[in-house]
Amino acid sequence: MNLAEIRAKLSGARGQEYWRSLDEVAQTPEFEEMLHREFPNSASEWDNTFSRRSFIRLAAASIALAGATACTKQPPHEILPYVHQPEKLVPGKPLYYATTMVMDGYGTGVIAKSREGHPIKIDGNEDHPAVGRGSSIWMQASILDLYDPDRSQAITHFGEHTDWDSFIANLNSIMREHERDAGAGLHFLSETITSPTLVGQLDGLLKRFPKARVHQFDAVCRDNVREGARLAFGEIVETHYRFEKAAVILSLESDFLYTHPERLRYTLEFTNGRRLRSDQPRMNRLYVAESTPTVTGTMADHRLSIESSKIERLAFEIAQGVGGQLGPANKWLSALVSDLKANRGKSIVIAGESQPPAVHAVANWLNDALGNIGSTIEYSKPTDFQPGNRVESLRQLVNELRAGRVETLFVLGGNAAWTAPADFELARLLPQVKNTIHIGQEYDETAAVCAWHIPQAHYLESWGDARSFDGTVSLQQPLIAPLYGGRTIHEMLGAMTQQQPIRSDYEIVREHWRTQKRWPDFEKGWRKALHDGLIANTAEPSKIRPHATSLDELQKRAQQGAGSSLEVVFRPDPSIWDGRFANNGWLQECAKPVSKMVWDNAVLISGALAEREHLQNGDVVELSIGERNVRGPVWIMPGQAENTITLHLGYGRERVGRVGSGVGFNAYRLRTADGLWIHTGAQITKTGEQHLLVTTQEHHNLSSPEREVYRNGTLAEFQSNSTFVKDTVEQVHRDETLYDEFQYPGYKWAMSIDLTTCIGCNACLLACNAENNIPVVGKDQVHKHREMYWIRIDTYYKGTLENPSFNHMPVPCMHCEHAPCELVCPVAATVHDHEGLNLQVYNRCVGTRFCSNNCPYKVRRFNFLQYTDYRTPQLKPLYNPDVTVRWRGVMEKCT
Repeated sequence: MNLAEIRAKLSGARGQEYWRSLDEVAQTPEFEEMLHREFPNSASEWDNTFSRRSFIRLAAASIALAGATACTKQPPHEILPYVHQPEKLVPGKPLYYATTMVMDGYGTGVIAKSREGHPIKIDGNEDHPAVGRGSSIWMQASILDLYDPDRSQAITHFGEHTDWDSFIANLNSIMREHERDAGAGLHFLSETITSPTLVGQLDGLLKRFPKARVHQFDAVCRDNVREGARLAFGEIVETHYRFEKAAVILSLESDFLYTHPERLRYTLEFTNGRRLRSDQPRMNRLYVAESTPTVTGTMADHRLSIESSKIERLAFEIAQGVGGQLGPANKWLSALVSDLKANRGKSIVIAGESQPPAVHAVANWLNDALGNIGSTIEYSKPTDFQPGNRVESLRQLVNELRAGRVETLFVLGGNAAWTAPADFELARLLPQVKNTIHIGQEYDETAAVCAWHIPQAHYLESWGDARSFDGTVSLQQPLIAPLYGGRTIHEMLGAMTQQQPIRSDYEIVREHWRTQKRWPDFEKGWRKALHDGLIANTAEPSKIRPHATSLDELQKRAQQGAGSSLEVVFRPDPSIWDGRFANNGWLQECAKPVSKMVWDNAVLISGALAEREHLQNGDVVELSIGERNVRGPVWIMPGQAENTITLHLGYGRERVGRVGSGVGFNAYRLRTADGLWIHTGAQITKTGEQHLLVTTQEHHNLSSPEREVYRNGTLAEFQSNSTFVKDTVEQVHRDETLYDEFQYPGYKWAMSIDLTTCIGCNACLLACNAENNIPVVGKDQVHKHREMYWIRIDTYYKGTLENPSFNHMPVPCMHCEHAPCELVCPVAATVHDHEGLNLQVYNRCVGTRFCSNNCPYKVRRFNFLQYTDYRTPQLKPLYNPDVTVRWRGVMEKCT
């Protein structure tokens, strides 16, 4: 791949020219061959090189591979009637329950769909103020984690199986010892805590053991946001943005549409600002400055590719321009400053979690100077337990561990031994503690270095509560009894009070809210809250407008230092987050929003850096920061800042289920406390090794010189009724056709996708996966273009390699009115119904693949092998009974 030639081609592009990969621009022989074949080499042929390890990994995911016989009978299923049918349960009719999913401490209201006593689908709770509408990929995929057979299933003591009674006996002994010294040496480590019930339990324990200490740490922490607020206002406040009121938005490396705790509400409000209405004749405008492309960056009207370490200086230049102290130095800055000034009180400046506190302080100053506070910006007090700096909280624990002053440590969820900064060496220190007790859903890296491990119940098996980012209390109720005997943190802390018998999590949560005296009639209020999934009017009220520190004072306290050396930036993975979803096959196979990579992470670099270091996609390099180093394959990312290297966290897990074990490399090895998000002074060395990276970006490519598959235009072009609009809107002449005209006596089904508002987040893809029993096929099969997901999201680039624009286009089955697949199927497996749907009748399909050959959008998926696991008992309740679970040799599609 010659990057100089690619750059020359892109710089000479004219008109509506879009590209999906560097190979497409270069027109490599491999790309040309793939474009003219339905499937690439080996996709249609049998391959007997499938390794035993790969088979076991996917079989363990319980969504897995295939027998070698062509005519295998499906296993029989026994039908067992109810002796006493549960009340309100009607066979075949789903029930819906409101509950709460907690991620990084904050609760999100969800609606869980249940069939015959087992949950099968998760969606957002539209009545929840922090949700509004929609869902995330993690919400959709959480149902698979519930049934994961690799979840922890036994209480262990030094690796040996034991039971709850033995643990309680040991716990009582430990508590009696700590009562003698008021809890000296007793420590708790958890992720961010927002649960009112859990806060009440910890407050009670701290009163009983006043010398005990609670520490909190999250790999994706918001320390910089809070320190920036402290720098600007002298106190920690939580910032809330009202995107529905904003005409101009500036993001300083904030991926607020994808990674922010309020991402669902922000996405809804932001995209509503792009819909034209009578009361909204103009669309909002988004400016983004970032080092590596994000979901939010792909939606930018004006995107600036810039190293992360240089954004602080950029923020001060913007502030000086707004304050009239200095004229902006370039066109991008000049246009931005003018737009912000012209929209005072109707703009938002938001900085990302990865940026240092000074950038957040400047963002707060800008919002104050632009008159946004009270209009598009509101503040409230934090809603979590002991708000403060999470890294410093963990550092205090590490110092106590190194000094030998920790006698007992309770690790309440999370995987801190894996996600903690590398220089803290937490995994080495934990085995030195006399008593260590870990509760978690996996027997993970932290469990392996603790004396006791307690399986934790999934959120769909638990009673609990949590606050969302705005403070709204969301209730958690179980839909199913713990499948693997899991316990909750409420039950563990309840056991520490030595109350006998030990209360259940239901009793603990219910009693907490009874004592709050929130409702005149407790039973009525409690039942309504469970029905709604939240306690109304519990959001934190807005604080009185704070006074921002002056810009001069902020400049004195800021660093603004940015050299020209290589920088490494750390980001949560867009699929498996901080590693907690590493064993989730749906997310591993979900193509990442921009790179479209699956089953891997990579060292993301710019085209300019690749040219300097003579690197190609898949070359393994060694990254070094001081004495720390890690090896990984490179991927050339369009839109990447020249001297920025991006590493996604969460891969390279050592102790995880059989799905995620050994996948990718561990970027945490380079992450230290003083460089949690950005580390400068990196060195990159080519090793000469190669690693296969699989990306779906070129799969099902529809591009050709004579066919514009993706089209777009500006609002001005649309409003001027230009040729672009006419070509897009006008009806096609249909006099010459092989089809009879369809008649629809009742109504006709239709669906439209608003490409102006699609952010390419993959939530629809995962929702389709959960709803339709779509199997995971694994990295090797995806490499052969055999992925089964029924929806794909094509991303089209336009412009230069250094800073292209991004355009997302979801492609489901289009249910064509005149569908060519219907004419060619020899067994009428694909047919047109009376509501305008293009149907696939699976039990008729004999796998000729004629429909796929004739599909203009390439949205058919052929089930090459037996990817679906019919035998693992834990997986059977996962499948949606309303949708056929397909066998091998069948063509699949969206209906």
